Order: sequence, then structure tokens, then C-alpha cells
Amino acid sequence: MNPASPTGLAVLIGIVNSALLAVLATIWIRNYREFGSTLLLGLVGFSAVLLVENLVSVAFFFANMRTLYAMDPLVGRVVLGMSVLELLAVALLTYATVR
Repeated sequence: MNPASPTGLAVLIGIVNSALLAVLATIWIRNYREFGSTLLLGLVGFSAVLLVENLVSVAFFFANMRTLYAMDPLVGRVVLGMSVLELLAVALLTYATVR
């Protein structure tokens, strides 16, 4: 996989998203234990689902790089665009949570 390709960049962004989501989950679990808020429990579930989605997508691209889906330049650009949007959302959420 070429890291400079749209698909390669999407995989790298997926890894960054996974790291940020792990940080968020850790903070929210700690806060849930302290406060017991159902909102925090919902946020833990939200981060868990997105974390699984990111890890599955990264694993898929590493395991299936020779498939038509992974090699199609248009698909790579679309996946990159969606990954960037998710990175923006997760980064903003991380910033607000850590602050």
C-alpha cells in the first residue's frame, strides 16, 4: 500500500481516529465511574462503535488491498474524504472533552 495514495492516507487517518477514540473512551469511562451519568454511558457506547468501525476498516484495507474496491481511485478518494470528515468530528469532540 502506498501511504501517499488516497486509500493509504485514509488508513493512516483511520489509525489516528482510533487513537483519539481510545482517548475519549478512557476519559468517558473514568467520568462515568465517578458520576454515573447515562449521557457518559452513551458516549462510551458511541466511541466503542466508532472505534470498532475504524479498526475494521483499517484491517479490511490491509487484508484486501488487491481487491477492486481497495484499488479503485474514486473509492479511495471517497473513503479519504469520509475519513477526513470523521477525523474533524472526533478531533473537535476530543478537544472539547479534554478541555
